[in-house]
Amino acid sequence: MALLVVIAIVVLGVVLYPQLDNAVQDIRDRLATPAAIAPRTVTATAALPDHPAQAAADGLSNRYWGTPSPGATATFTFADPFRLLSIVIHTGPTAERDHFTDQARPTAVDLITTSSDGTTRTTPIALSDEPGPQRTDLGISDVVEVRLHIRSTTAQAPNTHIALGEVEFFRRP
Repeated sequence: MALLVVIAIVVLGVVLYPQLDNAVQDIRDRLATPAAIAPRTVTATAALPDHPAQAAADGLSNRYWGTPSPGATATFTFADPFRLLSIVIHTGPTAERDHFTDQARPTAVDLITTSSDGTTRTTPIALSDEPGPQRTDLGISDVVEVRLHIRSTTAQAPNTHIALGEVEFFRRP
């Protein structure tokens, strides 16, 4: 009888391990103090000369990545795999309300994470048309690359472009 109980516990452990592991990771995420992590490189499928992709992750609020139209993608690569707890996105050319609407702003993006084994995961993110930080919690392990694909934007006036102010990444220490 004791042998049957041990076998049942082992079988349950094997079957439920993925759910238990996810629960443990979620608890560790909630207890951790997120640490900022900077990408090693930043590239884009389209960028304006005065507003390169690198400006989206330079830590400065007075510079931004500018792209001529929706559909552009910025790719952020990291030196080592890490657990991505959250991402903070600042839309627009500036956080100053008086000039926030000078350029079009992203309203929907796809966040595509790539792990060290090449596995990808897509997370759609809706963005408010407001200045300031917009945080999305994720909890994705083994991240080595993040792509941010602009799906839609606010109305774009003639002689304007799309502005993405800053993207910040936070990992579990």
